[in-house]
Amino acid sequence: MVEKLTVDQLRRVAEVEAYQKMVEHAHHLVQELAANRAAPTVVLARMCESIARDMSKMRQRSLTSNIGTIADVAGALAVMASRGGGLNMKLRGLEDGINSLRMQLDHALKMASTPEEKKPPSQPA
Repeated sequence: MVEKLTVDQLRRVAEVEAYQKMVEHAHHLVQELAANRAAPTVVLARMCESIARDMSKMRQRSLTSNIGTIADVAGALAVMASRGGGLNMKLRGLEDGINSLRMQLDHALKMASTPEEKKPPSQPA
């Protein structure tokens, strides 16, 4: 028999899927940044600003949804993308952070899509 999800679980699954789309977009931007290492500094700075802006928005949205530590990781990625420093170090940190976000979101999706056990009705005393 297939267990149905509650309304709260369906809402949580939809939230997690929306965050996964945001992470995929950020991953695409990081890959584009890695592919354009030889681009002028201004272009690289704009790409980093775009990543930082997206991660900052994700942090703000995830603070209200209470899904794991996504807000913390997204905030750290926003800071990492906006700071100066070597491009190789920045790329490695961003890629590691994106992978961490993916794992956390996969776990959150798994937890949200697991049906709750039905509790037996309580017996009157």
